[in-house]
Amino acid sequence: MMFCASCGIAEVDEVKLKKCACNLVRYCDAKCQKEHRSQHKQACKKRAAEFRDKLLFKQPESTFLGDCPICCLPLSVDDHNSTMMSCCSKTICDGCDYANDMRVWRESLKWTCPFCRHPASRSKDESNQNLMKRIEANDPVAMCEMGLGLHDVGDIDGAFEYLTKAAALGDAAAHFALSLLYHNGEIGQDEKKEVIWRRLPLEVILGPGTILES
Repeated sequence: MMFCASCGIAEVDEVKLKKCACNLVRYCDAKCQKEHRSQHKQACKKRAAEFRDKLLFKQPESTFLGDCPICCLPLSVDDHNSTMMSCCSKTICDGCDYANDMRVWRESLKWTCPFCRHPASRSKDESNQNLMKRIEANDPVAMCEMGLGLHDVGDIDGAFEYLTKAAALGDAAAHFALSLLYHNGEIGQDEKKEVIWRRLPLEVILGPGTILES
């Protein structure tokens, strides 16, 4: 049973005690907390500092990328350690992808998606068709992937369109990609999406973060 650290009243059905920020003691109201502060101040500060360090250095349970839908382990922030499947828009960690490859090899099976078991795409065009099906289903992950692909081939307007749609549906990666487009001057802030910054040639760049005025 918990008791108020100041007046000693016990926590029962009709009395609900409130936790101090340090989680070491409880009080029945703000008056008791204020009266007890002189006795508890040092211990409270010490415990609060410990909580801060614990939260600051604690390994996060997951990232904005979420978990692998097969093993349920957090996906790596390094996108080289996972693969986005065009058939279902699920991002699979390399561990599960490798395990699926070994299963296919041992049992002499045709390769299928580790998650949805859709047959492997035979060409880039077929992969793009699968991606378009996901986009038609209003899948923000597929929209973001399409936007990034269009950016890689120089279609900035197309990339902006798909990334904007994905961001509107809450895709964090699309929000980040759009911020880079603005930062790099590839799109402007008006309706015509005019370039507001221009990329500098390598001749005016001496090193990281050092730019000469032309």
